Amino acid sequence: MSKNLIIVESPAKSKTIEKYLGKDFQVLASFGHLRDLIPKEGAVDPENNFAMKYQVQERNQRHLQAITKALKGVDTLYLATDPDREGEAISWHLLEMLKDKKLLKKKTVHRVVFHEITKKAVTHAIENPGEIDTNLVDAQQARRALDYLVGFNLSPLLWKKIRRGLSAGRVQSPALRMIAERELEIEAFKSKEYWSITSKLTQEKQAFKAKLTHFKGEKLSQFSITNDAQAVATQAELEKAAQGHLVVANLEKKQRKRNPSPPFTTSTLQQEAARKLGFTTKRTMMVAQQLYEGIDIGGGETSGLITYMRTDSVNLAGEALENIRDLISEKYGADQVPKEPRSFKTKSKNAQEAHEAVRPTLAQQTPTDLKKYLSSDQFKLYDLIWKRTVACQMIHATINTVSVDLNCGNEKNVFRATGSVIAKPGFMAVYLEGQDDSKEGDDKETFLPAMKKGDSIPLDAIVTNQHFTEPPPRYSEASLVKALEEHGIGRPSTYASIISTLQNREYVTLDKKRFYPTDVGRIVAKFLTDHFTQYVDYDFTAKLEDNLDAVSRGEKDWVPLMSAFWKPFTKLIHEKEESVQRKDVTQEALDEKCPECDKQLSIRLGRNGRFIGCTDYPTCSYTRNLNDDGTEANEPEIVADRKCPSCESDLVIKTGRYGKFIGCSSYPKCKHIEPLEKPLDTDVECPKCKKGSILKRKSRYGKIFYSCSDYPKCDYALWNVPVKDPCPACEWPILTLKTTKRRGPEKVCPQKDCKYATPYEGDPEDINGPKS
Repeated sequence: MSKNLIIVESPAKSKTIEKYLGKDFQVLASFGHLRDLIPKEGAVDPENNFAMKYQVQERNQRHLQAITKALKGVDTLYLATDPDREGEAISWHLLEMLKDKKLLKKKTVHRVVFHEITKKAVTHAIENPGEIDTNLVDAQQARRALDYLVGFNLSPLLWKKIRRGLSAGRVQSPALRMIAERELEIEAFKSKEYWSITSKLTQEKQAFKAKLTHFKGEKLSQFSITNDAQAVATQAELEKAAQGHLVVANLEKKQRKRNPSPPFTTSTLQQEAARKLGFTTKRTMMVAQQLYEGIDIGGGETSGLITYMRTDSVNLAGEALENIRDLISEKYGADQVPKEPRSFKTKSKNAQEAHEAVRPTLAQQTPTDLKKYLSSDQFKLYDLIWKRTVACQMIHATINTVSVDLNCGNEKNVFRATGSVIAKPGFMAVYLEGQDDSKEGDDKETFLPAMKKGDSIPLDAIVTNQHFTEPPPRYSEASLVKALEEHGIGRPSTYASIISTLQNREYVTLDKKRFYPTDVGRIVAKFLTDHFTQYVDYDFTAKLEDNLDAVSRGEKDWVPLMSAFWKPFTKLIHEKEESVQRKDVTQEALDEKCPECDKQLSIRLGRNGRFIGCTDYPTCSYTRNLNDDGTEANEPEIVADRKCPSCESDLVIKTGRYGKFIGCSSYPKCKHIEPLEKPLDTDVECPKCKKGSILKRKSRYGKIFYSCSDYPKCDYALWNVPVKDPCPACEWPILTLKTTKRRGPEKVCPQKDCKYATPYEGDPEDINGPKS
């Protein structure tokens, strides 16, 4: 029997560690938090120093039983949960429960921490154990209590003032405010017209362009030319002055250096994975967890491939730096290694510098070498992390830039051409950081032909270009994470959950990788901003996070911090319960009379979103629709080139309880309806009736499922993507594609009694089914 018991959070990690330590160590997983606050009022008692009432989570009851059973025969217990506040709290909760059960008599208890799952790191941690950091536990408890108190007190107020079932969160609410305010900025934005003038030239058979910077001695600004007539007049004067050529008046050459970006933190990893790979934050963290916990890399060896992925530090360990520098020298040449290792300073003032950045555990394990052992997602993310880490320790890139001023007729009319050439790529040969919302052509190099002062350059044409100013872009996942980090809202481990929560609550939707607030989301954001201004204020939220970090460092006590938050917060809740009327929140008065009863109209919130209705409801039931952007809807959009198959009337696009659909314009005489998006054929024959094919459909709640085209005659349906391959085990005609956090993408048999499953090596995007 093993003499030592180690507790980690995930079963994947437990298998890897058990292989490293041998038969004297048994490793069990807690599967996350074993207990949590009781899910009802009174779980946190503000009148009793915020004492908390916990209960074992039902889903983890059996895991606790397994741990208590294994503990009976061991001498030493090692608590090896993740190296952050959550991990510290999980260890503390388990320790408290075991103490209550009196199972720790004559047993030694240690807390061990490792930031990578490698044999060397795990062995070193076991040989150098420590104790639970109560400061980290206090910080986590304070955070959990704050989230509970905000949720259990603010959410019922939203039910009363807006709609039942709504909820508000301490960190999610400022994030919602960001998205809603950006939408208001876009709606209020007034586009302005402006023009630019460009010359097209050719020198030594090489074409290039130059932009007008000065006209008649005046330097041009963005809005110097604001209409077509002005642009054409300027063009004509320049063409007359040019006489078919421009003269090089000045030529300036410079050399600049570009340094590499620091290695990944959690935030920058999520941003880059979104930009370069198209991953959501949730998907990024799921795949990173797999790489951290351990991958079988052949020969029976399982190893963690990256360091701990929840970090705000940009430090690299000394040993890692040596490995990276050796690899660069060997793979790219000794001249690509700077004299001294590069060091980076984190932008986060609360970064735990004892931690490391996200990096490969061994730089010599290149993506190419590991590709055959990794799933598609794992390879893409590991490749990104490996390249960023290696590049950060390479020499700078050297870029030659040249700018040429060309006179048009005289020195008062000036065109400028700029170009750049990468003289020495340095780190750019391996990795270049992506950008959010970059303009087309921003990253493109422009090469200019050889020129010298006094050269006469043939002019091909002078062209005018019309432009319009654009509103600020809606947030993508990458830019939202960046904004949250810049404002100090949330911490590395919370960004993915913040975004998921906003989507799950249907406060925002993600369309073409951009966040749009829903009608309910906008009203909740406005209500919180108007009535709980302090609590959704970015600076207040960031300062509260700073105070929680101070608790984790032992600089502040958590109980006074809780009191300072709770007393004014609960007072404000009671005030708003009395002073705020529901109609003030959900209705927006319009300067328009009802055409049926002459009372005032208002924009109101219904179960299908916002609409225009009479304020004298229910006496008057007049209503009309609003468009998605909040503007007044006109006549329903008619579906082109189609008629109702039942009555030959026009088909129109309507909005119902579950979104948009196509319906007959003669309703209620004709009740023909059909989905706006037609089901997509997967070309897989239905295995049940063998007559229809399986179609990809969307449920009324927006969830994708797959069912027989012969419904309702055949009711065969699936949640996972069907594949034409028959099951090798039970010979069922089809398999399905399924992905799980533990095992990744797999082909599985859809029959309940058959357990067949095999890893899927294709593109995991196929799991989303056929593309439209």
